[in-house]
Amino acid sequence: MARAFSGVLGVLAFSFIVLRGVYANAPADQVLAHGLVVFFLFSLLGFVIGWMAEKTVRESVENRFRMEMAHLQSVAAGDQSEDSAAQD
Repeated sequence: MARAFSGVLGVLAFSFIVLRGVYANAPADQVLAHGLVVFFLFSLLGFVIGWMAEKTVRESVENRFRMEMAHLQSVAAGDQSEDSAAQD
């Protein structure tokens, strides 16, 4: 997820800089230099955002899994105690 966010934000920022340069009739070398700087900055920002999002989703899924497993274990333990009581 981090790489995807990084790529999308970087390319999007670069595209906007190129469009702005075309609209303002700026020299190509200046537009490309500014575009590359913005590309790398937004790629880094996208990577951080994607990493945090991936970490949040992973922790959420892991917590839900643990809750489900705890619930299933408690149900299984309850069934075993009922079976033991019925045999006595």
